[in-house]
Amino acid sequence: MIVLFTDFGLEGPYVGQVKAVLHREAPGVPVVDLLADAPPFEPKLCAYLLAAYAEVFPPPAVFLAVVDPGVGSDRAPLAVCAGGRWFVGPDNGLFQIAARRVDDADWHEITWRPERMSASFHGRDLFAPVAARLARHEPVPGDPRPASKIGADWPDDLASVVYVDRFGNAVTGLRAAALPEAAVIEVSEQTLPRRTTFADAPEGEPFWYENSNGLVEIAINQARADVKIGLWPGTPVTVHG
Repeated sequence: MIVLFTDFGLEGPYVGQVKAVLHREAPGVPVVDLLADAPPFEPKLCAYLLAAYAEVFPPPAVFLAVVDPGVGSDRAPLAVCAGGRWFVGPDNGLFQIAARRVDDADWHEITWRPERMSASFHGRDLFAPVAARLARHEPVPGDPRPASKIGADWPDDLASVVYVDRFGNAVTGLRAAALPEAAVIEVSEQTLPRRTTFADAPEGEPFWYENSNGLVEIAINQARADVKIGLWPGTPVTVHG
């Protein structure tokens, strides 16, 4: 399957144009809409999200992941095979955490170029055709290269909010398994206890829990944590205990 992970949003023609190319170049291959509202222009935050969500997709899934504020610049286009899954997109750190969390990661710089490629939509013109080739089990249209140095100094877990969902819950870049059982989270001058699920917290109480993808998530039972506490992508959190 081909899995879409972008900051394009669902409004406008962008996702539709990318999917049209995928259906043209890899007919019959399922295309999964994973995320279209990744934090815009924030490859570092998105790297932790992508790594967490990628784990539930069986190899050889191909992730077409485009959060690309440097589109049109000299940043390299990449195809990275990590844990049997392919990641296609820009060299800006977006694949750094996913590659770090597996034992085998092979990095390639995409050297192929289409006859026509816009300066501002490489997701459609360059990355989508390459993702389709990989989904058809064709060779990488590029050359092996060393692992990217972009993001090499980023921590294994990121102590900040990386995504806010439609319910106002704030996902962080922290893996819950790395925290002590009795840990409390401090964010925006509030201290939050750990709960197992929403029903364990009184209505209106802020708390944190391990979400379905293993990340620390901040929530309020039947209310928007982002509004009540003041949370957005990039908000720092502190772990105590």
